[in-house]
Amino acid sequence: MNARRSRSPGGLEREVIACLAAAGVPMTASEVQAELGGGLAYNTVLTALTRLYVKGVLLRSSQGRAFAYRLVGAGPADAEAAATAHRMRMLLESGKDRTSVLARFVGSLDEETEKLLRSLLDDSEREDER
Repeated sequence: MNARRSRSPGGLEREVIACLAAAGVPMTASEVQAELGGGLAYNTVLTALTRLYVKGVLLRSSQGRAFAYRLVGAGPADAEAAATAHRMRMLLESGKDRTSVLARFVGSLDEETEKLLRSLLDDSEREDER
């Protein structure tokens, strides 16, 4: 009988994000592993941390021979936004006709969301000009 508990897709990543948010300080893979408990293998935790880093959800810095990981932004909401942005970017990059995909996406937005997107694009353009 398998003693491991079953997780939903992305469940471990959400647990890791919650763990780092609760800690409020950078943590190594072994510290996250100890905090999560449940018999998780070190490599399993390290893989989750690495994937979250690649997705732009975590930042990492050297701590001795290991990396210490921390959330991007102020908390779990920022981490979730970074993960969602990563998924959106991956989907966009996987398509053959980015113009068509973006046109359909923008065309499906409600007026309020479209205004928000325009504002964000304007802000980004001003940042680039600086």
